[in-house]
Amino acid sequence: MGFVNLGVAEAVEMSKNLSNKNTKVTGNEKVGNEDISLETKTARPTRTPRKAGDVRGVKKIMGYPLARGPRDDTGDALVIKCIEYQPPKTGLEASTTRGFALKDGNAYGGPQKKGESIKQFDKKGNLLGDKIFIDRVRVTNNGASDQQKSSTAIYYITLPIPQDVNDSNVVTWGDDSMNIFQLAAVGAAAGLLNDTAGTFQEAKALLDAGIGRSIGAEIGGQSGQDTQKAITSAIAGEAINRLGGNIRPNSVLGRSTGVILNSNLELLFSGVTLRTFPFSINFSPRNSNESKEVLSIIKALKSSMAAKKNASQGQGGIFLRAPDVFQLRYLHNGKDHPFLNRIKDCALTGMTVNYTNSGTYATYDDGTPVSIRMNLTFKELNPIYFEDYEGDVGGVGY
Repeated sequence: MGFVNLGVAEAVEMSKNLSNKNTKVTGNEKVGNEDISLETKTARPTRTPRKAGDVRGVKKIMGYPLARGPRDDTGDALVIKCIEYQPPKTGLEASTTRGFALKDGNAYGGPQKKGESIKQFDKKGNLLGDKIFIDRVRVTNNGASDQQKSSTAIYYITLPIPQDVNDSNVVTWGDDSMNIFQLAAVGAAAGLLNDTAGTFQEAKALLDAGIGRSIGAEIGGQSGQDTQKAITSAIAGEAINRLGGNIRPNSVLGRSTGVILNSNLELLFSGVTLRTFPFSINFSPRNSNESKEVLSIIKALKSSMAAKKNASQGQGGIFLRAPDVFQLRYLHNGKDHPFLNRIKDCALTGMTVNYTNSGTYATYDDGTPVSIRMNLTFKELNPIYFEDYEGDVGGVGY
């Protein structure tokens, strides 16, 4: 409980409103060391979670080859877990509470009684209802990966570790330049936000101290008058440039005084990137059951990477929903691989299937191609940050 002072003769006691979250448990399968029966998620009444049975011929758990078995915990494997996409949650969140008067008195436009909820009145003294107080405001910036931590699996696919396994971490750095006058302008602009009068006083003091003479000494002992001329020329060139003359200040300075402004060129951090993971899987079905399994895997991935439309509105209605997303894990003897990299939640951005991987068209009696090559391109939904390596990440990290 907290207390808010309403004045000399009144006070209120704040009480928190807590909401209960409903959870549900689904499934009783196991892939690797992941027990599906332990998966829980917050109930979302506005959307029904997708199930593997939504697509005909797609099973909850799939794997290739069948001799290995999707529940076989030996050897190394790539597990692809399909989940429903949840959009990122960003913005400001405010929690509200009601207040209760600690004593009789007047507040918020009207009388308040001890022990009762505080009321809000308009200027004419009419009751508007209970007064709502802002208890706490916080910034929420959860990426898609954060939103999907407790999502229930639609299906699992267990495949052999691809032959070309790699990761590439890249951050963006770029050249940046800014001359002394631009830096001064930035500093002045920042100062204006805090103390307008003080900033102008500082600028006046610099001019009174003879900025031309001091800068002249910096660029080779030129007189203050020459330096002022150079500065004037640079400003004039910038003014002409703004009028469409396309004249650079350094061009004016070079022609008039033989000097140019130091660009203070530096390499500065400019952003993060999203990683891409390409995988190539070869299928060579050896019997009818394995053919059905391969068909189910290909169909499941194709359906999950497709956008969703409202079937009752013809072409798709007004909106399209995002495709499903995937969680990828490298396994070693049924547990997370002790060396290979971790991967954040991914979208399947590209998929190609070559049904003539042997170089010629050849099928079994049931029409299944004898050799199939499936190329998948996954892209992470969120960048990698330093904080992702905190704690026991395992292996080489991300």
